[in-house]
Amino acid sequence: MKVLIVLTSHDRLGDTGRETGFWLEELAAPYYRFKDSGAEPVIASPKGGRPPLDPKSNEPDFRTDETRRFEDDPEAMAALEHSVRLDTVSVDDFDAVFYAGGHGPLWDLA
Repeated sequence: MKVLIVLTSHDRLGDTGRETGFWLEELAAPYYRFKDSGAEPVIASPKGGRPPLDPKSNEPDFRTDETRRFEDDPEAMAALEHSVRLDTVSVDDFDAVFYAGGHGPLWDLA
């Protein structure tokens, strides 16, 4: 089973000047739920490459066992660093699609 995990490529919170992006735990927790159940997670984003991380999501108060596991996992970090461009993905290649949260998706995934 293959699961497409879609992340944002948007990195600004409206006109506030603040950085945003995907929320780390909203990637890490489902990533391992899928992977640990035998599915193959594939990370994609509109622009491909490294999607922007909402810096607030990686503050100490928001870190979890899953976020630490993700950041310590070379395979997961490589998948994040080289996310697939969304426009190159064929829906026929996947069994499910999961959209990870954060503020960035409000602009480019809405």
